[in-house]
Amino acid sequence: MMAGWRRRKSAAAAGVAALLLVVAALPGRVAGATNEQIVCDEHTGLAISGYDPVAYFADAQARPGLPSLERGQSGVVWRFRNEGNRAAFARDPEVYMPQFGGYDPVAIARGASVPGHPELWLVIDSRLYLFYDAKARAAFAAEPARYRAEAERNWPQVRRQLAR
Repeated sequence: MMAGWRRRKSAAAAGVAALLLVVAALPGRVAGATNEQIVCDEHTGLAISGYDPVAYFADAQARPGLPSLERGQSGVVWRFRNEGNRAAFARDPEVYMPQFGGYDPVAIARGASVPGHPELWLVIDSRLYLFYDAKARAAFAAEPARYRAEAERNWPQVRRQLAR
């Protein structure tokens, strides 16, 4: 009786291990591949919580993308509201991706990495910025050149810390 139970337990453990190896080998979304330098969900690999990065420019709104309209870029999965937005992103992703990978530029200016929230945003000088809270957004809006310059100066060091 005990020997049969041990064989079944051993076979079940081997099956689970094999399944984990298969899942780990699957691309992006299923395995939860992420890129720490872009704010994304570690389980799904979705950038900016699945919000459409082009909608901030085209619609002047934070709008969730659709699961049926996705594109992998820079190690993460981006979602879009429509084919036109996905095509625009495909042509020039750097234009639409949030600056500093979606991390709050006010925090970056202070040398810290704090993920921005996709519903707290500004487009300034044709660039998208996401913020941790309304206070950070207001500070950035009041002095965008100052915060952008400080964030640009600190971003290489902060980015190195994210890659660890």
